[in-house]
Amino acid sequence: MITITAIRDGAAWERMARRVQDGDLTALVADQDRMRHTVDAKLLVPVPWSDMQEVDLAAVPADGATHELSLYMEDTGWPSAPLGEYVEFWGRTYYPAIMDRPPGERLLDIQASFQVAHGAGHRPEAILMQKVVDHDRLLALLAHETAPQYRRPGTFMHDALAYRDQWESRLLRTSSWSPLY
Repeated sequence: MITITAIRDGAAWERMARRVQDGDLTALVADQDRMRHTVDAKLLVPVPWSDMQEVDLAAVPADGATHELSLYMEDTGWPSAPLGEYVEFWGRTYYPAIMDRPPGERLLDIQASFQVAHGAGHRPEAILMQKVVDHDRLLALLAHETAPQYRRPGTFMHDALAYRDQWESRLLRTSSWSPLY
């Protein structure tokens, strides 16, 4: 097993790469490659205003305990503006619009936000990981057109177009044994 600290150590990273390339991990990696259809990879770093800045991997439960299922909305945006300006716009407008609401009035709870590390992805992008806390509001969002008052200048939906015109939302469900839910 390799830890995040070891990855930051160039010599440890090189030893791990050698084990994969022509060492004791070669057969394991070859077996995994036979099962793989495609891989997209990118290195993500938390944005400055994200509540999740670090993950203590040793503290993540690994006992396999089960829990109720959760639903997450992952929103990814590809800015036409500089990535830093886009992330700052999210932190200044979207984050407070969601998180300043009383918990009982929220559709989503922003758990973390990331951006692709400079040069570590296909192109600049930012990602929001948001727990769905009100399934009825999500259903209404999906079933109805966005009301005109939320599309006019001065609203997030309108003003975000100055930074990006490509956006993807995905709904993700946790497994009952997932350590984070």
